[in-house]
Formats: sequence, C-alpha cells, structure tokens
Amino acid sequence: MIDGELAIAFGELLRKLWAPGRTPVAPRAFKTKLARFAPQFSGYNQHDSQELLAFLLDGLHEDLNRVKTKPYIEVKDADGRPDEEVADEYWANHRARNDSIIVDVYQGQYKSTLVCPECNKVSVTFDPFMYLSLPLPAKTTRAMTVTVFSGDGSFPPTAYTVTVPRHGRIKDLVQALSNSCRLENDERLLIVELYNNRIFRVMDDPNGGLSGIQDEDKLAAYRLPRAPDHLLVVMHVRLQEVPYGLDHTLHRTLFGAPFIACLSEETASNGLELQTVVKKLLKPLILEQADACEVQAQSSDNGDGEQRGDVEMLEGETSTTNSRMISDKCEKVANNGNDRDVGYPYKIIPGQNPSLRLWNTDEKGTLKDLIVLDNQMPSVFSPTRNNVKFRYVALEWSEGAMEQQYDMHALDSVPEVCEADLPLTSKKARQEIISLYTCLEAFLKEEPLGPEDMWYCPRCKEHRQASKKLDLWRLPEILVVHLKRFSYSRFAKNKLQTFVNFPIHDLDLTKYVARTTGPEFHLYELYAVSNHYGSMGGGHYTAYAKLLDDNKWYRFDDSNVSGVSEEEIKTTAAYVLFYRRKKEGYGANNAEIEHSLEEDSSVGAELGHRFLSTPSDSGSGDATPLSSTFAASGMFLD
Repeated sequence: MIDGELAIAFGELLRKLWAPGRTPVAPRAFKTKLARFAPQFSGYNQHDSQELLAFLLDGLHEDLNRVKTKPYIEVKDADGRPDEEVADEYWANHRARNDSIIVDVYQGQYKSTLVCPECNKVSVTFDPFMYLSLPLPAKTTRAMTVTVFSGDGSFPPTAYTVTVPRHGRIKDLVQALSNSCRLENDERLLIVELYNNRIFRVMDDPNGGLSGIQDEDKLAAYRLPRAPDHLLVVMHVRLQEVPYGLDHTLHRTLFGAPFIACLSEETASNGLELQTVVKKLLKPLILEQADACEVQAQSSDNGDGEQRGDVEMLEGETSTTNSRMISDKCEKVANNGNDRDVGYPYKIIPGQNPSLRLWNTDEKGTLKDLIVLDNQMPSVFSPTRNNVKFRYVALEWSEGAMEQQYDMHALDSVPEVCEADLPLTSKKARQEIISLYTCLEAFLKEEPLGPEDMWYCPRCKEHRQASKKLDLWRLPEILVVHLKRFSYSRFAKNKLQTFVNFPIHDLDLTKYVARTTGPEFHLYELYAVSNHYGSMGGGHYTAYAKLLDDNKWYRFDDSNVSGVSEEEIKTTAAYVLFYRRKKEGYGANNAEIEHSLEEDSSVGAELGHRFLSTPSDSGSGDATPLSSTFAASGMFLD
C-alpha cells in the first residue's frame, strides 16, 4: 500500500492533461508512483496496455477503498438456494471488503458453474470482474489455394481452392485436392512450397501440420505416378539483354514455377530423352499461333504442296490465304530479335524454333554445364527423399520464345494460399472477420477445465477435470472489453490479426445476462479504443476516444491528436474497448454512485466526477470520462 500516492499522482496527471492550452504531457511522476505499486512497470521497456490498465485500476481502488479494516467473511455454499439470494450475498461480502469508486463504476459479477464429471456435484459461485477478457475464436476450417501441375503435360497449370481443417495435416490437403482435381487411383500428388521461383520445401510428410503454412505462401501440387523413383525438376531461366556500360550483355534470372515429371535412370542421362520430356511439359503452354506454325512446318514436310485440314480451321480465309498468313507470322516470330541465338546447340519446338536450351543445375537453380543433346552424360541426382531421387535441370528461354510462342501467365502468377477470388493486394480482404458477440459467446460457453486447473470436488474428495460455465450476472456502468490477441503455446508466441467487428452505438448484452432482476435492457455505447500495432516482439500503442461534449472521435498517438471519422476506428489493431451504459439504462445505479461520491475523498470525488461527466454536466467543456484516458494508456509507456 502506498497511502494514496498513486491516486494523487493520477489526479495531478488528469489536471495537466485537461488544463487550458492542452500541451503534451510527459507523465514521469505518475509512472514513478505506478512503478512503486507495480515494479514491472519501472524502466523503459515496452508493456501491455491492458496489463497497465488492470494494475492502475487495482491501485486506484486500493488507494480509494473506503474500507480500512477488511473483515473476514466465510463463503457459504449455495446448497440449492435461489441464484438471486446467493449472488446478492456474494456481492455484499465483496462490497464489505471493497468499497471504492472503482468498484462502483467498473466492477461487475460473473456466475460460475462447475459440474463434477463423476458425481455430478454442482458448485455455483458469483465472482467480481473488472473487465471481460474475450478470446478470438478462429474458424475450424481454412480455404487454401494450390496450383496443380501435370507431370506429363496433359493439362495446363490449374488453381484449386479447397477447404481443409484449420489445424489439419498435409494428408487432409492432399485428400481435398485429390477430390477436386479427380486424381486417378494410379496417381499421387506431390505438394511443394515455391519461393523465389524454385522449390523451397517438399511437403512429403502426410502427418505434417498445415498451421505452418501462411496465407502469403505459394503452393504447387504435381500429379505424378503413384510410385516414382526418379523425378525431373525443370526450372526456368530467362535470358535478357541488359545494358552494360556502352554495350549490352546477356543476363539470366529464374522465373515462373518449376515443372516436375517422372523419368527413368536411362532418360536422366540422355539429352534427347530429356528434350522429349520437356517438350511434353511445355505443350499445354503453346499459343494457338505457335501451334499453327508447327502445323505448317509439318505440312511442308509432306512434299505434296497441299495444306492439312488443321490449317483450314482458321475462319474467314481460303486455304491459300491462310497458308500465306501463317507463313508471314512464322517468319516474323523466327526473326524477331533472335539472331544472337543462332549458334545455340538445339531448338525444341519445330516450325518457329526460337532458341531454348537445357542446363544441368542444382536445387538452387545454379547453372552448371550445358546439356548437349546427342551426348550421353552422367545423371546427377540430389540426395534421396523418401526413396525418390531428384534430377534438376534449367530451361533457358529467350525473349522471343516467351513473348511469341508460349502463354507464361500460369507459370508467372501462381496464386498465394489465400482464396483465389480475393484481391491479393488487399490484406484486409483476406483477413478473418468475427463479431464481438461471437467472442463473447466463446467466452461464456461451457468447456472442461484443463489438466492444470483441476477442481477439488467436495463430494468426491478428489481433484476432478470439471466442466465450467460462465454467465454474466451484474454489469458495470463502464464496461472494459479486452480482446485476447496474443496467444501462447509451448513452442510459439503469436499475435492474432483477426478483424473484430464491434458495435459502436448499441452493444446489447441483454440476452447474455442471467440475472432476471435489475435493468430490463443492457445497452452500451463505445467511447474509446486502445490499439496495438506490431507483433509480439514490439509494437506501438495508439488510442481512439470520443469527446462527449462535441460528440467527435479523435486519434491519440503520442503527442499527436487528430480528428477521425467513426468509420475509421474499427481496425485489426483494436485491443481494449471501452463502453459506457447508455442513458436509458444508466440511471439504475446512478443514485448509489453519486451518494458514494459525497462520502469519498477530494481526489476520489474528482475522479468520480470525471467518471460520470456527460455533455449536460461538463460545464467547461474539458471534462471527459476517465476511461478515455485509460484507453490512451498506451501513450504513457510506449
């Protein structure tokens, strides 16, 4: 106990904040007094605004508590008595030891019901609360977009969006994709993560978790025979002419998503066989114009001067005209800036033949040596993964080949894991959105206690993993709602970026209150929000607060204050919400609170006035609810 020093220091801080002139205030004296009450706030480390609020309210309560000597009160069991009687008894016992303006305004009451799973013993207690700490329930399922590639060139890359358990495994994703792409019995899917145009990791463990896959990741699935022992990975290298001093030089960079195909030990060491495999993989990407050029080339090889029927499929022209048009296009393609490629060792596609060539490479895409088609070569495989050997090659593309012959869009634009129909540039669009009521219902739902929170059953005389159910019984005039954005596990810490859609004008808690007596309605209006930006490692606090005298919202960011519209205050950064009971329900306990103010100390009376100030009694126009300052508490220690 620090004998009222915290309340006095906080009262001085309020006077400075609302003094004429409204210059920025550095709350050093207040911070020093707070650190004496809660030593963890000493120094200059960053702290949690909700924790600061909890310690501040607790410290103010202790300083302003009218009970100087707290009586010992033995708690009685409900023993089947009516809830109203037991609740009033618990509340009276609590008020006999805790009687301050903080209790008058900020504290409510839970009904807590425990049921023993063995003997069905029911224990009902009524406990006070200062704020509601609500979980952010996540959806049980997750939509994931994966691009499926053919392992034999039978179809172009196709993106599928499937629904899987949020905390599922790789085998769940494989099963969902198999159903969507109608996988045959003799096929399997190999799922990989793509990063920087190469395979970053192979997800071949069916029991691997999906929770490590982020929305921004890019996944590809390759349809392959069920039991391949050798796989060919084809990466793509772009050959571009870039300025180099007064001259130009050729520069190679990786692009697009790799191909994966099956091959035998013999194929892996034969350049012509590798060429055949690559030609099959490229076939779905060939443009119609390129197909026509290839048809013309094949027709010319007949030597009979007649066009094949495929060429006559061009509409609105005679066969002779079609032949001339296709010839002109093919000549334009073949000579479109590709003179520098004439000396290349081979050309894959007949007809146009823009230069393409294969290189030996590794999993990083580093070019080793050129593959000569007619030569046998040692087959270089990477270390075996699950009895499968990988052979890496790079397909080098010239600009003419990409621009004139192939549709590279599917390779260059593999979608992220987030849903394909949402704009990838809009992060807010793919954020999960839940209602504040959903959070409240998750908080109040019945659930079993954890193994570390076993309940001692007085009937069984043993600790049991009982089921627990919470209900709201008595609500305060000022309701503080804490959104539990920070999650902790044995292996990781995480901040949830879930967008919570919270009411601004009409938070209706009537149906969640189990008490049948008291106010008929429980309506609240939002007047302040404490925001946290950043992650677990660090961040920045700001606040939105509504000044009741001018009915406008403002943004508080350190020493900067600016007006904001009501539509701007709902963000994924919302961390602590501050509600006041609306006037139609505000008068229920108002007389009791005003009476308590008359008996309080001068500091407590001033604090109480600031708690209850409204536009009608503000007078000077500077008064505002104390909780608005609480909402901006992130500014104090940021």
